[in-house]
Amino acid sequence: MSATLPHGTGPDPEPGAEPGPLDLRLVPPALAAWATAALTLDAPTDRTVWIVAVSLLGGIVLLGASRAGPEPPGPPGRRSAWARASLAAVLLCVAASATSAGLQGADVRRGPVPELARRSAIVTADIELTGDPWLSRPRVRGDHTAPAAVLIRAKVRRVEESDGRSTRTRAPVLVVVDGGVPGPERSSGPRSEQETPEIPGVPDRVRGAAGDGSASAAGGSRARAGQAGWLRLLPSTRLRVGGRLAPALVGGDRTAAVLRVRGLPGARVLAGPSGPQRWAGRLRDGLRAATDGLPGDARALLPGLVVGDTARITPELDDAFKATDLTHTLAVSGSNLTVLLALLIGPPGLARLTERRGLAPRLGLSLRATALFAGALTLGFVLVCRPDPSVLRAAVCGAIALLALATGRRRSLVPALATAVLLLVLYDPWLARGYGFLLSVLATGALLVLAPGWSEGLRRRGVPPRLAEALGAAAAAQAVCAPVVAVLSARVSLVAVPCNLLAEAAVAPATVLGFAALATAPVAMPLAELLAWGASWPTRWIAGVARAGAALPGAGVDWPGTWPGALLLAGVTVAVVLAGRRLVRHPWWCGLFGALLLLALVRPAPLTRVVTGWPPPGWRYAMCDVGQGDATVLAAGAGAGVVVDAGPDPAAVDRCLRQLGITRVPLLVLTHFHADHMAGLPGVLRGREVAAIETTGFEEPRQEAEFVRREAAGRHIPVTRAVAGEERRTGPLSWRVLWPPADTGPPTAAGPPPGTGPLAGPGVPAGPGVPAGPGVLAGPGPLAGAAPPPPNGPVAAPEFDGPNDASVALLVRTGGLRLLLLGDLEPPDQQALLRSPEAAGMAGVDVLKVAHHGSAYQDPELIRLVAPRVALISCGTGNPYGHPAPSTVAALRAGGALVLRTDRDGALAVGGAGGADREVRVTRDGASG
Repeated sequence: MSATLPHGTGPDPEPGAEPGPLDLRLVPPALAAWATAALTLDAPTDRTVWIVAVSLLGGIVLLGASRAGPEPPGPPGRRSAWARASLAAVLLCVAASATSAGLQGADVRRGPVPELARRSAIVTADIELTGDPWLSRPRVRGDHTAPAAVLIRAKVRRVEESDGRSTRTRAPVLVVVDGGVPGPERSSGPRSEQETPEIPGVPDRVRGAAGDGSASAAGGSRARAGQAGWLRLLPSTRLRVGGRLAPALVGGDRTAAVLRVRGLPGARVLAGPSGPQRWAGRLRDGLRAATDGLPGDARALLPGLVVGDTARITPELDDAFKATDLTHTLAVSGSNLTVLLALLIGPPGLARLTERRGLAPRLGLSLRATALFAGALTLGFVLVCRPDPSVLRAAVCGAIALLALATGRRRSLVPALATAVLLLVLYDPWLARGYGFLLSVLATGALLVLAPGWSEGLRRRGVPPRLAEALGAAAAAQAVCAPVVAVLSARVSLVAVPCNLLAEAAVAPATVLGFAALATAPVAMPLAELLAWGASWPTRWIAGVARAGAALPGAGVDWPGTWPGALLLAGVTVAVVLAGRRLVRHPWWCGLFGALLLLALVRPAPLTRVVTGWPPPGWRYAMCDVGQGDATVLAAGAGAGVVVDAGPDPAAVDRCLRQLGITRVPLLVLTHFHADHMAGLPGVLRGREVAAIETTGFEEPRQEAEFVRREAAGRHIPVTRAVAGEERRTGPLSWRVLWPPADTGPPTAAGPPPGTGPLAGPGVPAGPGVPAGPGVLAGPGPLAGAAPPPPNGPVAAPEFDGPNDASVALLVRTGGLRLLLLGDLEPPDQQALLRSPEAAGMAGVDVLKVAHHGSAYQDPELIRLVAPRVALISCGTGNPYGHPAPSTVAALRAGGALVLRTDRDGALAVGGAGGADREVRVTRDGASG
């Protein structure tokens, strides 16, 4: 563009001089192209044609007018020419972006695949993988865990319908391979056929277990082997698969259809991956092998920090990184490439000293050879980190930004970023709708525009230069990106800035040593393992920062996950920044607000109780709000609580227990093995001392029961079986197991034979200051002692049709209150309980935990006998089952009960003395009820 601004076009000032104004000439064309691409990807063709025609014509007319004759002399004439040229550039970029987006959007919508998807047709397709396979995260759906599926981005090259018609196409699809589907017949790639790669992020209950001889374990082993075969595939591999097409789940996505692969006919490899992909795969496998012997967090994180390989990241660790806004360290970004190139050419901004800094001069490379080597390094980075859009974006942004820095033209950074945005959007319009692209551009822009001024302001106020630069960069990036992150997570992190500051110092050494291990693994594995060991120290520091930040009670606050909510957060951020500029002039005010922020993060229990009223003083029983599931807590002394069920989500139950101040769990009772009652088990075990786990003897679903046993074995927690007639007490608590009878199923490997009570034996520590004796929960060891079955003998059990029938039911006494916890018992089992010797003790309880989330399947006679004063129902907002049923709520209220439910009332806590003439207090989370 020939027009120039009246300033900002000369070389950058020398270091220490006052920087000139930002060069923003390319920003409007880049933003216009970005917005146009986002709007026209799925627009009708005629509308796109009109946008292209009008923009192109307008741009040509404006360019012609700017060159038609001489402008009046003086600044006004130059400004007029500049305005016309700028508007022409914007219109021409709009035309180019609309053309690219229209063509690529139409390419997704045309062809036979979208039409076949609308008909849910069964087809045979030849596909070419365009990305690495990955596993979906298992999700709890009702009472079961939906197993992880293998997901693959691919292009359909040929599709054959059931009638034999075959059509060539190039439609992009999302391939979904359910668990149990055998892998392709001829596997290819750098890994051996015998190797079974990890399936990280998937609980063991989904993976299955080998070696126990059970049919379900064998099925789980086959499913894992099948998933391993699919996960071995590399991009550019050609497959022939059979499956059913379905419309894309999300409109406006780069997906013409979803192809769900069936088991028969089996998938077959038509052609292996390309040579560069095989080379990149070998390097990534070498890095994984070099990290195999590292501690858990380093083993999982290092491949993610180096090449974006997050396959080993567990859901728990992933949640910690999300809570602290550190997920960008696990994604391939321009910073990865910048670290490598800076190592090669030296510190940025020293163009004339390039050959005297960095590794290049020490290797004897000239400036031209250095540039060529850096280009080759960038190309290798793209191949190893997989050439998908996010990696391409990172490479372009990182390379252009570093080039501008290395040539000493600091003011050219913003034009470099605008150029990168413009080129990437024209090349791949789908980036315009990607949250990752938006966050990347916002963060980079904040570092270029806001961070220098903020850092300079901190330096003027006495902050050391390096700390000021790091703090300014972290704060600027967080301030600009927080509204978008809130849309994605419906949460605002309050620890993001300090956690990013603490982690940033470790990213560069971990990245450099990790890439060194990646490069040396194929030729010298011992050296690669040594380098990986060195990288493990900064990597473990990063993981420790994430875990410590996420563990703070006030690590984040809930926020509306909508664009209006994002705008509100942006307004709040601006107000905080403006107020902060004034506060930094007053150290005492800064100290006061810093102390308040620290209190908000740590949230001491006494202060939290005063401010929020939660948990209420003297609470005896709490029902956590964990969505569609059950998780309740019985107070058992200072910091201790008996937990009954763990809910469907580890994060939700962990948050509830933290709010209640529970650090010790003398006993965790899992009433049955449905996922909505036990999938949150890792959340209960997170950072707490759990002495024992008690479960039902009916071990179905088998995979869920195996998962509980493995989680307990990994932490050396004894597992026992609850049987009717057992009695327990700990602190102010005592309870009796009412159900299930002793003959609910075969003995478990970890528990005692039916009817013998809990596991107990010599050599089990009773814990400091806690005497071990009959009926006492003894410290960190297993349960000690058990009451014998009632004199009338065990209750006769009906034939169990499922896990609900064998739910553990408890009659609890605490501080004068009597509580009945019914698990998910169905009407036949409730009727059997009515006929048991325990029926008399259930009459007129103070609190009833209503069975099965208040479903319609309740025995009216049991409700009449129990006649609770308070009935509590745990259910999720908008759950698809209609829980609680109106008939159940009406029956409880007709008996005089106060009915409260977590979907409307939130978490609930019960206190009081109980009894016929004594009060029962119920407190909602944050408000009295």
